[in-house]
Amino acid sequence: MKVRVLGILSLLVVVIVVTVSSVILTSASRELTQELQINRVAALNRFAQLASDAAEDNNTTQLQREMDRYSELYGEGILIRLQQQTVSSGNLSDDQPEVSDALNRASLNLSDTTLNPIRAFGTGNDFISRSFGTASQVLGEVVVEVNLDAARQKLRERWLVVGLAAVALGMLLLIAASRITAWVLRPVHRLSKAVHELAATGKTSQLPEAGPPELRELSRSFTAMADTVTRSMESQRRLIADTSHQLRNPVGALRLRIDLLQLALNSEPEKDAAAGVVAELERVEEMLDGVLKLATAEHRASEGSARVEPASEHKRLAVIDPFPVLQGEVERATPAARLAGSELTLAGPASENQIVCDPDELAHMVGELLANALKYAPGARITVASRQTQGGTAVEVSDDGPGLPADQLAASTTRFWRAPQHSRIPGNGLGMTIVERLAVANGAKLVLEANEPHGLTARLEFARPRYGSHA
Repeated sequence: MKVRVLGILSLLVVVIVVTVSSVILTSASRELTQELQINRVAALNRFAQLASDAAEDNNTTQLQREMDRYSELYGEGILIRLQQQTVSSGNLSDDQPEVSDALNRASLNLSDTTLNPIRAFGTGNDFISRSFGTASQVLGEVVVEVNLDAARQKLRERWLVVGLAAVALGMLLLIAASRITAWVLRPVHRLSKAVHELAATGKTSQLPEAGPPELRELSRSFTAMADTVTRSMESQRRLIADTSHQLRNPVGALRLRIDLLQLALNSEPEKDAAAGVVAELERVEEMLDGVLKLATAEHRASEGSARVEPASEHKRLAVIDPFPVLQGEVERATPAARLAGSELTLAGPASENQIVCDPDELAHMVGELLANALKYAPGARITVASRQTQGGTAVEVSDDGPGLPADQLAASTTRFWRAPQHSRIPGNGLGMTIVERLAVANGAKLVLEANEPHGLTARLEFARPRYGSHA
């Protein structure tokens, strides 16, 4: 936005500077033209008077001397046509078209004493002329050549001065425009950043009241709205967590009563019905556990997205080698893999890898991914590995099971989502969501993709640690 605003202001500055410079230069050209015109018209009138005296005395000696002195001093020619002869100086001749035209106009008693406006990069000289004589008779004509080179040089010097001043003025205006634009847009940038932060984390810091009055009022309104949204989201999250926790007690008591009831049942149909109730209670307990884990993961994700220095916000975040954590989770999942008929393999790292992560949360994420692989790809070969990537380190859990179609991969981290082909398999659809939120909390990214030729790869991508910023 700043670039666009500065672009418009720069164009406006250029227009203003060019307009002002043009007015100044036009005024300078007019001033120099008038100054030169007044001076040369005075000379023209003087020589007209001298020529009139010479015509009466019939002696042009003094006139020629004055003309030669003038031409030597100013480098300009003079031509005076009398009734009996023509007197000239400075190599001026009536054969020249401009001189001939000037003489003809003067012979008609038309005085031509106006100079054309001086142009800085023009060429050639100008001519002024007039007639002289009595009221009833024209005795001759005077033509004075006006050399414009000196005036043009002065005008070019003024162009240079005005150009430098215009550049300096333009730079000052651009600097002022940049400062004003930054002052006006700084609250807008802060507001945009706060909106993104609120969308990502559900909370944002209070915006400083800066800039124009309208933007200060907008900052106050946004801060009040963000506080309301944050409190509402936190209240909802706490309500879900508290409700899930409180439901565990009555569910546990209900399960105890069902267990006691099972001891008193004798017929098989009654025992089967009670077993069905127990299965449903187990499903409810699993669902409550999943909701509690998800609430915790989302709270951690909001903290992780909002923090600037990880170690200062979450004390368990540290630079760790993920291999021991992976090794522990593989050992823990090995018995379940045997029951599922799966082959579980831990690939040793090609080199030492390090990530910034909470070790317990890394174990939770890898455990969830292994549980998913064992549940939905029984009998598959499952590989757990950590490897270096271009931007850091990746922790992968891959299998050669049936996998998921591309459209289902995109939806697999949605809360309570389950693939239609897995609807008969027990589960609550929260496992991948929990992993995805915990990955965000630890500054990582969960990537799900097909494993060639078939299967699924779940990859946790961690950025390269910034040493010295973690305790």
